[in-house]
Amino acid sequence: MWYNLRSLKIIFLFIDGVGLAAPSAENPLNKEVCPTLFRLIEKHAKPIDANLGVEGLPQSATGQATMFTGVNCPAAMGRHCEGFPPAELREIIKKNNLFLELKKRGKKVRFADAYLVDSAEDLVNRRFKSVTTVMALTMPETVSTVGDLLKGEAVMQDLTRETIQDRYPDVPVVTPPRAAEHLFAVARENDFTLYEFFQTDVAGHSMDYPRACAVLRVYDQFLAALVRYAEAARITLVMTADHGNIEAIGERGHTRNPVPFIACGPKAKFLRERVNSLADVTPAILAAFDSI
Repeated sequence: MWYNLRSLKIIFLFIDGVGLAAPSAENPLNKEVCPTLFRLIEKHAKPIDANLGVEGLPQSATGQATMFTGVNCPAAMGRHCEGFPPAELREIIKKNNLFLELKKRGKKVRFADAYLVDSAEDLVNRRFKSVTTVMALTMPETVSTVGDLLKGEAVMQDLTRETIQDRYPDVPVVTPPRAAEHLFAVARENDFTLYEFFQTDVAGHSMDYPRACAVLRVYDQFLAALVRYAEAARITLVMTADHGNIEAIGERGHTRNPVPFIACGPKAKFLRERVNSLADVTPAILAAFDSI
């Protein structure tokens, strides 16, 4: 496939709660359970810091905010913040985030996760908003809705749509490779596409090894297909996590393990050289676009 060397497309896969740890009976991240993810970690990843110089276990709100702003949010807050970002952290995200910086550069951006709403306006008054929701609402045009999902122009957070069948029985279930096809279609139309998968973190907290394996197998089927599409189209694929969890299924909480920073494609080496912690992710992505 012809590829314009003066263009750049990035698919960013944010996978929640996946750290790096030695092989063990409590670590489902192995080549039997998730061969594609295991191969990417072996060949295209480097371990990066999610602790950011702050004591205690890394948490989702500050980890994700750091990843998507380049600000060391645990240091700014004086602690790791779990769950949904508090008001002070929301202000940091609104002021400094990857979507806004890409917009300043004239880049077309999409958050591919489908919200079960008809429009971005329906999200504004929600009391609890995730980091990615706060970021997306700074650029409402990036938001994907249930309508986009039905058109194959968005992806559900569980990939297959099975978790919404009780509420949306008319939304057909899809296979993980089909979800990858939908995400790739979105990525072809945008310079930067973000997809968030948090079922790994949910499975990690369950302390249920078979459940964790099942979640990773679903994600791996999706990932295998997406890697093939990205390689054929010369799209740079980036993946990282906000903190560890699922790699230590015997622990209910998060871990202080490093997380993988995976990059493959035209800008892979450029990105890996610049990322050593979650705080480096946004600056490295912006630098990649600025270098073209």
